[in-house]
Amino acid sequence: MSSSPHAGTSWALKHMPLTAAAVEETAPVLTGRRLAMCLHVEPKTAALVTLLAGIGVEVTLTGSPGTTHDDVADALRALDVRVHTRRADDDADHARNVAAVLECEPDLTLDNGADLTLSLLGSGPPAGYLGGTEETTTGGLRLREARVGHPVVVINDSRLKLLVENEFGVGQSVVQGFLNATNLMVPGMRAAVLGYGPCGKGVADTLARLGARVAVCDTDPMRALQAILDGHRVGSSVEVLSDAQAVFTATGAPGVVGAAELAALPDGALLAGVGHFAWEIDAAALRAATVRTVEYGSPGRRVGHVLADGREVVVLDRGRMLNLTAANGNSIQAMDLGLTLQVRSLAAVAAGGLAAEVQPVPAPVERRIATDLVAELA
Repeated sequence: MSSSPHAGTSWALKHMPLTAAAVEETAPVLTGRRLAMCLHVEPKTAALVTLLAGIGVEVTLTGSPGTTHDDVADALRALDVRVHTRRADDDADHARNVAAVLECEPDLTLDNGADLTLSLLGSGPPAGYLGGTEETTTGGLRLREARVGHPVVVINDSRLKLLVENEFGVGQSVVQGFLNATNLMVPGMRAAVLGYGPCGKGVADTLARLGARVAVCDTDPMRALQAILDGHRVGSSVEVLSDAQAVFTATGAPGVVGAAELAALPDGALLAGVGHFAWEIDAAALRAATVRTVEYGSPGRRVGHVLADGREVVVLDRGRMLNLTAANGNSIQAMDLGLTLQVRSLAAVAAGGLAAEVQPVPAPVERRIATDLVAELA
């Protein structure tokens, strides 16, 4: 194996002590395992893969469409890691990549959105398959609708991750991606955030701290109340979109910006995706309303959709996760926490004793990591 690491990966490794310690401590149960992995291929992921490969875990990796950093993927290939992903991949390429990853006949899976796990279960897992982890709430919902029959730990069910990575990490990185993609000023901007879960709250609060005037829509009255108490204006989706200069979709649900919402948007409104899949903007409704499109810059970065009444709506990076398409993803420290949860949860699956079902991070694992994090930050 080559010893020439990617510069971004080396930088991430310098700031990921929790993950490094977790890999070292769990080596007795993880060494020699075959891990099929689907996670955004960027420096923090590469740091995790480098650490796992260093203890003898056989990692085969793919990413998500539109978020792969090709230089990072190439650097991992140079370290003899099997990587099946390119930034330009579409959904069909992604399906082929997932199939290629699963050819390793994994003992464990680390998934992001459930495509990998559902494909494995659909084709029949190998005899040695022990279970795995799922990064996202979206993936957790998909897996709970299926018959899994193996322990799968949903990392996003962790209160620790929801607080540190989703609220504070996502809030910062999405706004950073917005600034990179638009070069526009946030102070004074009228912003609307659809969804006030931890990710939406993080985006709304970060925008407000920078001086944006933020309106929020959430159909859960408890979350709507929290948004009001946090100082945000609250209303229906049509109400909050009607004067929004920038809209951030953070529900994780499909079609939340549909025909009625598109009709409410003012001329020039920008649409940015926060959720895992680029389905929160109803693509069919947008196509039906669009007379012509205008590219502002590199293909797909800022696409203006001119509507029949002359208004223009600009979609950023095809509605994909803006913190990964236009920035470097969540901060290294936030991902250090999230990837530590991944490693220790995978070790819990490999050690045996977990129920053969979709479940949250085991409480002892979460308490241990929270204690370590407090010690790191204190």
